[in-house]
Amino acid sequence: MNDILNKQWHTLPEKEASDLLATEPDNGLDSPEVARRQEQFGSNTITQKKGRGLVVLFLLQFHQPLVYILLAAAVVTSFLRQWVDAGVIYGVVLVNAVIGFIQEAKAVRAIEALAHSMTSTATVLRDGERRQIAATELVPGDIVLLQSGDKVPADLRLLSSRELQIDESALTGESVPVQKQSDLLPQDTLLADRINMAYSSTMVTYGIATGVVVATGNSTEVGRINELIASADILATPLTNKITRFSGLLLYVILGLGAITFVVGLLRGSSWIEMFMAVVALAVGAIPEGLPAAVTITLAIGVGKMARRNAIIRKLPAVETLGSTTVICSDKTGTLTQNQMTVQEVHSGGNLFLVSGIGYAPEGNFSCDGETIHPLENPALRECLISGLLCNDAIVVKTDTEWHVEGDPTEAALVVAARKAGLEREQFAAALPRVSAIPFESQHQYMATLHGKPGSRVVYLKGGVESILARCSHTFSSTGEQAALESDALYRAAGQMAEKGLRVLAFARSESAPSDSALEHDDVAGGLTFLGLQGMIDPPRPEAVAAVRVCQAAGIRVKMITGDHAITATAIARQIGLLGDTGESEQTVTLNGKDIEALNDTELITAVERSIVFARVAPEQKLRLVVALQASGNIVAMTGDGVNDAPALRQANIGVAMGITGTEVAREAADMLLTDDNFSTIEAAIEEGRGVYDNLVKFITWTLPTNLGEGFVIMAAVFAGVQLPITPVQILWINMTTAVLLGLMLAFEPKEAGIMERSPLDPRQPLLTREVGERIVLVGFLLLAGSFGIFEWELHRGSGVAAARTCAVNVFVFGQIFYLFNCRSLRHSMFRIGLFSNRWVLAGVSLMLLLQMLFTYLPAMHTAFGSQSIGLREWGLIIGASVVVYIIIEFDKWIRNRKNSGPKGFDRQ
Repeated sequence: MNDILNKQWHTLPEKEASDLLATEPDNGLDSPEVARRQEQFGSNTITQKKGRGLVVLFLLQFHQPLVYILLAAAVVTSFLRQWVDAGVIYGVVLVNAVIGFIQEAKAVRAIEALAHSMTSTATVLRDGERRQIAATELVPGDIVLLQSGDKVPADLRLLSSRELQIDESALTGESVPVQKQSDLLPQDTLLADRINMAYSSTMVTYGIATGVVVATGNSTEVGRINELIASADILATPLTNKITRFSGLLLYVILGLGAITFVVGLLRGSSWIEMFMAVVALAVGAIPEGLPAAVTITLAIGVGKMARRNAIIRKLPAVETLGSTTVICSDKTGTLTQNQMTVQEVHSGGNLFLVSGIGYAPEGNFSCDGETIHPLENPALRECLISGLLCNDAIVVKTDTEWHVEGDPTEAALVVAARKAGLEREQFAAALPRVSAIPFESQHQYMATLHGKPGSRVVYLKGGVESILARCSHTFSSTGEQAALESDALYRAAGQMAEKGLRVLAFARSESAPSDSALEHDDVAGGLTFLGLQGMIDPPRPEAVAAVRVCQAAGIRVKMITGDHAITATAIARQIGLLGDTGESEQTVTLNGKDIEALNDTELITAVERSIVFARVAPEQKLRLVVALQASGNIVAMTGDGVNDAPALRQANIGVAMGITGTEVAREAADMLLTDDNFSTIEAAIEEGRGVYDNLVKFITWTLPTNLGEGFVIMAAVFAGVQLPITPVQILWINMTTAVLLGLMLAFEPKEAGIMERSPLDPRQPLLTREVGERIVLVGFLLLAGSFGIFEWELHRGSGVAAARTCAVNVFVFGQIFYLFNCRSLRHSMFRIGLFSNRWVLAGVSLMLLLQMLFTYLPAMHTAFGSQSIGLREWGLIIGASVVVYIIIEFDKWIRNRKNSGPKGFDRQ
């Protein structure tokens, strides 16, 4: 069978193709054969790009400049037989590596799970029955049935077709749908010219067909493309760049200060071993060992919060980029709108009827001139609704939780409108069974169906207004009587509906039906009875309207990109609130695909800044729009779902793929997946991204003063020629315990009020702004003064070195505890944001207090860390110094708030 699958299927006749695959076109495969082939060929899914192995993933956790310093210090410390110090340093490095490894492994598993959870469906023949199955269950030899609106689920050799056209732009770049047929072709026929094949992930635009599956999963043409695209997956975000630059700078600063300290110590007569241990203490003190783990865990917590709000982050650092987004380029259908076409107006019998209700639920009323009416009492309206119901291939069924459509959404809207009037297909099954049909075709602009029994047949038509009116000679009055056709009045009515953004279809019927069972175009060429117009629209999501308003208040511009017509797109944009009160003309705010094509790159940069709606946009034009927006310094989030969207998704700062309608290739190229395809989820993710960035800045603002203070203490002791107030192992105790139990609790800090009322973060703004840097230096000197001062005071009073060092360690720890409450908000008091709004902080402080009691009073800790029990008087000095830190920082906040209500660096917190 594997050899057979490598055949040039386009060169084989239909029967030979079916025979080679051992399948019957009329019955399909039987269940036992399906099970056997599923075991042989596996699932019809595209294998994700193979990532790094677990061993490599773990070893890469050590590939950081600051970790190299710690490892070098540990090696030399071991050589000097300082086993406790060396053991603690090794332990710190190992804990950081394990935390990072676990988080990255979780991300890999989450992506794999997502790939399995999001699947499309296919209609097949199995055991002689028509079934709808998950596309992942398809096997070579399955007989697949295609109709307009379907996504081709695997590579197929067409066996039969009628007026079939397939949009292959996602695969070949061909912008015009390809007319398909089943005849065999020469062996050297190019992929784009193989008109007897249908390829996975392409879309059926017109007609119907039957095909046999010849390739699944990675063997499909789109599977091969996916492997090429996935191999070029690279990410660098503002955060990762900033942390990399910060780490490199810190590396040189530490090495420079270490060298100065070592030389000064030697010049003062200290031994080189003593000075090396001092330099080790300086290095481990100045290195924020908890920073890599804190960044990873904070981002992972943000990923969890976003997942609960239907946004799956594929690439961890992308969380932070969301907080910097300045422009969102969103698709219209299903993202800003409900993707549930709804009939809102019906013009029939000279009257305009309004239809209430939204979506596919058959709930709503008909009204005319402000009064509710019963639609079945109006003969013209009734016939118009019946025409929409019977000249229709869509099926609307209710699942456990929602209404589900099989077929074209436009046709589904007609079914629902008829159901709101109390009409069901089953009512007409006996008297008006369907006999024949002419599928909708672009060159004819209508669909027709033949119903009834010999001698009493009727034809129903639906299609474009011009196409239907041209075939009609009369119409119905409101009483159901034949009346003269007033085409001009009907064109005006259709135009008024179109101006509201409604998609308008016209309906007609003919009782001059053919006597045989075949319906041809000539049978409906003229003499028809016009029944009416139905206007429908994909209504905006109410939550999208609110989300757009929030984004605009946050300084984020929202632009709509759609393949729909400009009038419809602009009407929806106005309903959603994208146009606001600009007062600009439609030509100013709306740019269509032809306009984009005519502009050069420089002109497009100016045009995209001015325009809000981009209509009739081809997928490949999205890339130009992204590049043009980025050229003006924008951070762009772009939505997409097709294979051809992949370049734009990758080019965008945040590529957003649709989880429900998106292709595997689009999902692979994206940074974020929307599991509900809803615009409000993008807004929610940006909100969470801002919160994550805020909490990262809070952690950095909290942790760096400790590292600075510890470095200052070591240098001050060396320069003064006195004993070190804290040892390397004590520094590591401070850094790791406080980072885990205190600093990481800031990752759980709730988003502060007004987070979506401030401007996006400038990506060029450094990680440490001037104001943040000033606060870090201030707190670092306060910790230096407190720890060094109390250490020297205790020695002066006659306390031992161990007791004095225990006091110095506790000054750092308790100073960090009080400073932690300062950092819960960099602008406001903890009492304003709520003392108990982050219970994780209180839990972390409680555990930290317990550990410090053990550090101070447990004999085993005395042995390991060189600590010693202290009394109440010493605790009084420690607590007093810590309270001073808290009071000074709160006073600093007050001064800054009075001086500037929104200073750079703190206006985001």
